[in-house]
Amino acid sequence: MTTPADYRPHRVLIIEDEAGLVDSIQYALESEQFETVVADDGRAGLEAARLHRPDVVLLDLMLPGMSGLDVCRQIRTFSDVPIIMLTAKDSEADKVTGLELGADDYMTKPFSMRELVARVRAQIRRSGRTGVFAETNEVLRGGPIELDIDAHIVRVNGEEVDLRPKEFELLESLMRRKNRLSARHTLIDEVWGPSYFGDTKTLDVHIKRLRQKVEPDSGDPRHIVTVRGLGYKFVDE
Repeated sequence: MTTPADYRPHRVLIIEDEAGLVDSIQYALESEQFETVVADDGRAGLEAARLHRPDVVLLDLMLPGMSGLDVCRQIRTFSDVPIIMLTAKDSEADKVTGLELGADDYMTKPFSMRELVARVRAQIRRSGRTGVFAETNEVLRGGPIELDIDAHIVRVNGEEVDLRPKEFELLESLMRRKNRLSARHTLIDEVWGPSYFGDTKTLDVHIKRLRQKVEPDSGDPRHIVTVRGLGYKFVDE
């Protein structure tokens, strides 16, 4: 397969002043072949958006120099680039304001890097921007279940099933270890992030919901099975 001379990876602009979070985001994106550009304050981020012409902008709401809402408002005067807002705030008013100013999506900290990458890809697909992922499409299969990573679609016996983002990530983590143990702590780290300190029963609740959507009989699961005291396993029959 040949590639055009002007072909480049998708470029993500990260406007965020929390250095540790920036490092994690860069690692996650660059591991998936994205190119990243970083700005640690609002005014620098606005200039980077003009200069680097990113395919997606990850924009923190609370920034020095200029707020994320003001940056979003200014970017929309010259670009329709997809904007995903990142913030520790979780109020409905903040979300509504960001979306009304032109943001395309909204993630509340802490979030899992796997979900962030999935949302970046989703925005690129919706915007129709071409790049390194236009020619690749990873699909995981096991039993009657088919999980299309890039399209973010799950099918069971050929029928599309609607999964929530965390359910999709959980199924992906399990299917990548087909017929092998997925320890509870591993699943929590991958889906909810290493900074998650909530009740581990959250994992069990999501497993229950996932079984209800992909198993023929959720009360007697054949594919997402419990390994007592250790975690779960995806069994490919």
